[in-house]
Amino acid sequence: MKVLVIGSGGREHALLWRLAQSPSVTEVYAIPGNDGMSNVAHLIPLKGHEDILDFARLMKVDLTVAGPETVLTEGLADEFEAQGLPFFGPSKAAARIEGSKGFAKNLMKKYDIPTAAYEVFTDEDKAVEYLKNNRKYPIVIKADGLAAGKGVIIAQSEEEAIDSVKDMLEGHSFGGAGRSVVIEEFMEGEEASVLCFCDGTHVVPMVSSQDHKRIFDNDKGPNTGGMGAYAPAPVMTDEMMDEVKVKILRPIMAAMKKEGYPFKGCLYAGLMITDEGPKVVEFNCRFGDPETEAVLPLFDGDLAQVMLECVHGNLKKEDVKWKKGCAVDVVMASEGYPGS
Repeated sequence: MKVLVIGSGGREHALLWRLAQSPSVTEVYAIPGNDGMSNVAHLIPLKGHEDILDFARLMKVDLTVAGPETVLTEGLADEFEAQGLPFFGPSKAAARIEGSKGFAKNLMKKYDIPTAAYEVFTDEDKAVEYLKNNRKYPIVIKADGLAAGKGVIIAQSEEEAIDSVKDMLEGHSFGGAGRSVVIEEFMEGEEASVLCFCDGTHVVPMVSSQDHKRIFDNDKGPNTGGMGAYAPAPVMTDEMMDEVKVKILRPIMAAMKKEGYPFKGCLYAGLMITDEGPKVVEFNCRFGDPETEAVLPLFDGDLAQVMLECVHGNLKKEDVKWKKGCAVDVVMASEGYPGS
């Protein structure tokens, strides 16, 4: 089997590294990749969707895997499907689960999937009025669109919350992603991430993980795209995972199928384990970064085959196997991150 992975980061490197070990895989390509991946994949310096499609057709690629969310929200999966090329990743319609936080929150509300109370605003005056009437801080301010995992502010005061909302709605922070904002209650608890294999109907969770988003030690400083992760997360006991499956994972899969955009690919559930049980912080439409780098070393089996099962709608739980043990990864970032 020839496999292509789109992307150039640590997440994609982890995917390539594990896919290269799949018994069914004979060739592995990365578009565009980075030099660190050259020992596990052929690097192909392409960019546009049409060039990627042409390459997949020319090389008779058997499976293409998307790394970053942008290519999914732009509809690359739909373009591959139209050409009859197997693609592990959701359609443009299904990718809205990450592309719009407002869309995701409204879907959870409609189908009674536990999450934080929230309101969505595009009007600055109405958002400010809402914050002035709020009596409970901290409060969470989220850019509605894609912001590379960094579009979340946990405001400790009314003044900080109002400044954050103004910056987002006026386009000063997170660009176009902040032209609509979601304001939601702050949830107390411990976070956990659950990545899942999905085939449009069935969902099989991977080993749980915990991402650490703030840039400094002891949960200090601004949120980032993630400074490291470990797997499995002790907070996700077998009993808690069962509860997550029943209350969150199976309902969201059923909801998306009922709404007409079944989810195929990797669904990322960012969870808060609260005193009231697990609640959704966010859904993402792809493998998490840096969680993937900690989760995939524990995978035991043919990853490419499992992904193909998802594409063709016949995912089998027994094919998803895990090694005993644990894994950790630490992110190294340039000075100034997550800013300029």
